[in-house]
Amino acid sequence: MTLAFNEAHKALALDEVPVGAVIVKNGKVLGAGFNQVISSNSVSSHAEINAIQKAGKTLKNYRLNNCDIYITLEPCHMCAKAIVDARIKNVFFSTPEPKTGSIISIDNFFDKAYLNHRVLYHHGFLPEEGSELLKNFFKSKRKK
Repeated sequence: MTLAFNEAHKALALDEVPVGAVIVKNGKVLGAGFNQVISSNSVSSHAEINAIQKAGKTLKNYRLNNCDIYITLEPCHMCAKAIVDARIKNVFFSTPEPKTGSIISIDNFFDKAYLNHRVLYHHGFLPEEGSELLKNFFKSKRKK
């Protein structure tokens, strides 16, 4: 999770929403990413999507079987679907996202019976750090 927060700080340095993600398999980091929606002019450039793309290139496979993803914020629906499609085994996230979080906040997406892949999820890792990072970012935006 610490590595995911390192990625979130990269987003913060670019004045992006500070979210980071890291994909690991057997203790080895395969891909890492941070939000780059503004700098890349792409609505899909979320931390999770960027990490999935890098891990896929590392493995030379779009399927990330038996991989885990560590994320500083609860995934949205777009990212949750990408996680399912990539066949990631476990999701670990720090902070719930009450407005768009699709795992425990506004939906329970990973629990849907119609999904063709089961993703296990766990949350509450360094929640104070995640919450403070986001609160401070959005507070700085309101001051401007």
